[in-house]
Amino acid sequence: MKKVLIACEHSGVVRTAFEKQGWFAVSADLLPTEKEGYHYQGDARDLLHSGWDLLIAHPPCKYLSFSGMRYWYDEGRQGKREQAYKFFLEFWNAPIKHICVENPRGYPMRFIKPTQEIHPYFFGDAELKRTCLWLKNLPKLVHIKQSDLFNVATHTEKPLPAYVQKNGKKRYFTEASFNKKDVWKVRSKTFEGIAQAMATQWTNYICT
Repeated sequence: MKKVLIACEHSGVVRTAFEKQGWFAVSADLLPTEKEGYHYQGDARDLLHSGWDLLIAHPPCKYLSFSGMRYWYDEGRQGKREQAYKFFLEFWNAPIKHICVENPRGYPMRFIKPTQEIHPYFFGDAELKRTCLWLKNLPKLVHIKQSDLFNVATHTEKPLPAYVQKNGKKRYFTEASFNKKDVWKVRSKTFEGIAQAMATQWTNYICT
């Protein structure tokens, strides 16, 4: 049985998708899991040397994302950004053959070019949320815009903005108004369609 570690995931969405494909899947996060399944509550780095076939990591983006650049030069932020990038690299350089590190557009792009950029609507969830994937020994996720004789479309229609500001700027899912206490949880959660694409496509790639 193949083994996958889902680092920095408390939702259990990606873990569950791989479980359904027959993997021994473990999520790891400082928070408890929101779905029943194998979960390590603690530092995901504790598990990196446990013989995994695949690592999918979602390191925190608070100090890395370009969306927070207006704060980058506030007192103390540079040090926190460097610490966050070091944390990112610990997953990217982990002793595991197949690796995916997921993050929004941000600081890591200045040093390592992401392999692929995707949105949830590419895989059937009608939301706009640009996501970068850094892939090592993994193929890009295949998504199909329109059905043809050989393929069935995976895309839904590109979503409309959640609202439009007075200056005309469009705001989508990641910037919509949520309960501020839980906004980071909503924004960080992996969409079901992306999780299923990872599980089915990478299972086929690794196990065949």
